[in-house]
Amino acid sequence: MNILNIEHVSKLYGDKWIFDDISCGIQEGEKVGIIGINGTGKTTLLRIISGEEEPDRGQVIRQNGLKLAVLSQNSDFPAEETVLSYAASAIRQEEWDADNEAKSMLNTLGITEHGAKLGSLSGGQKKRAALARTLLVPSDVLILDEPTNHLDEDMIRWLEQYLRRYRGTVILVTHDRYFLDQVTNRILEISRGRLYSYEANYSRFLELKSQREEIELAAERKRQSILRIELSWAARGCRARSTKQRARLERLEALKEGRAPEFDKSVELDSVETRMGKKTVELHGISKSYGDRKLVEDFSYIFLKNQTVAFVGPNGCGKSTLLKMIAGQIEPDSGNVELGETIRLGYFAQEIPEMDEDQRVIDYVKDIAEYIPTRDGRISASQMLERFLFTPDMQYNPIGKLSGGEKRRLYLLSVLQTGPNVLVMDEVSNELDIPTLAILEDYLNSFVGIVILVSHDRYFLDNTVDRIFAFDGDGHFRQYEGGYTDYLEARKREQAESSGADFEGREGGRQKASGGRGAGDKASGKGNGGGKPTWDKGEKKLKFTYKEQKEFETIEDDIAALEEKIAALDKDIEASAHDFIKLNQLMAEKEGLEAALEEKMERWMYLTELNEKIQGQNA
Repeated sequence: MNILNIEHVSKLYGDKWIFDDISCGIQEGEKVGIIGINGTGKTTLLRIISGEEEPDRGQVIRQNGLKLAVLSQNSDFPAEETVLSYAASAIRQEEWDADNEAKSMLNTLGITEHGAKLGSLSGGQKKRAALARTLLVPSDVLILDEPTNHLDEDMIRWLEQYLRRYRGTVILVTHDRYFLDQVTNRILEISRGRLYSYEANYSRFLELKSQREEIELAAERKRQSILRIELSWAARGCRARSTKQRARLERLEALKEGRAPEFDKSVELDSVETRMGKKTVELHGISKSYGDRKLVEDFSYIFLKNQTVAFVGPNGCGKSTLLKMIAGQIEPDSGNVELGETIRLGYFAQEIPEMDEDQRVIDYVKDIAEYIPTRDGRISASQMLERFLFTPDMQYNPIGKLSGGEKRRLYLLSVLQTGPNVLVMDEVSNELDIPTLAILEDYLNSFVGIVILVSHDRYFLDNTVDRIFAFDGDGHFRQYEGGYTDYLEARKREQAESSGADFEGREGGRQKASGGRGAGDKASGKGNGGGKPTWDKGEKKLKFTYKEQKEFETIEDDIAALEEKIAALDKDIEASAHDFIKLNQLMAEKEGLEAALEEKMERWMYLTELNEKIQGQNA
């Protein structure tokens, strides 16, 4: 049952339509993930669905009495209010034990100082407090914008289970691909102002998207073929009856106005690494405490060339502190960090450094370098920005007009363009879109240097790292080989061994993030088994059968009739927007008519091509 309908919604920012006449319905109980490259309007769509923002055209129709709970990327926090009061206010009027319910949710999300003022919390703690408050709101629909940001691995797995058990509808934006796989059963993709719907989780979406793009390319080849036939017919003169002639000429004009499919561009990551000498990055007995709390205790390690190492563990255990010590942002209490003379270190911080919101994007990059060396030679700052999907128009906009993800992409560009041979990256995957993350993974895998990461993105870790250090308590880290899945399996073995469990029956092999190699190895199925068509062999003269001749004479009228029925249905659908039962019936009827029209068009194309060959044969 449809509980929410997006009808012909369009949204304009500046001179750019980020949505152009998009429509879809959301069913009760669906778990919907919205994806797309940064700047395509994912957050804007959530705000329109929730009613926080109005579309420029179209409307969102919600079922009467529908209760929404919304987690925004940027929530307002009363500085003097306590964490407990803030979270419990979501249910205080409906739940007699509101404080205990709120305390339980806050504890689950790692916030134990319930009396702390919101103004004293870090950005990550505020985000988790807002998530706790949102999950406590009695609701039919949860609308979540980047809910996994600032959550550690255990909290993310808990949230996955919570949302799978949640009986209402979930609509979320996230770049965590494992999270999408575990939670969603429908993907909405925003691309070039259009909205595409897939009844699938993320893994299945990748397959369906590839199929859609292949179908669109095939449809464009078909359009070009029909257009060629129709142009040839028009050039010879119109010999059909007047009504058919007019309809056919109108169809010719429609074919001319058709556009080839456009696909999203991807970021092009490229930089020239500085040559690295024998000495790399060496940590010798470094320790760091804040008050009585030990974050890092006597940690030593020498990073090897071409190695990617990740540090994982719960929030606040000291991972970011360790990276800041490696990057020279803070000093250890004891021990030392030694960098080789040839080391050029690029540090990507968890929080984007303050940017001048009034500065133009192009000037921000030019302040670092006018020209950037790449593997193909030097390119200008403007060309590098285009590789990072900043169009010429965007380059002359102030930074304040960029989305959060676009600012993060600009920050990534600024780090890479310095030509580092050691990358220290703290939560680099936060707010980057999925296509950019896939490109970044490939870039890091081919990076000639050392990569040191902190990330809670399990998919990203599986695809990039070859060694993991996991927080083992009291400032210590324990070493594991392989990616995140290898680490989890090793931890399971340790826990089982410590409890004396028998693991001989355990499933073998680990689940690869890529899904294995076999998916793309199917045979291509060359040939059609029947050789060339008979008209190419010249074995016999072509002609219509009696049935084909009658069909050819009437098929254009049949197509015109179907097109008129669909046009009439569109008007009925628009008039029935508030009647959900009738709307579903009309939509189902329209789908049937569109399928019949597609079949008729395929048949018309075959008969027209056959007629052309018969005419050419008789000429």
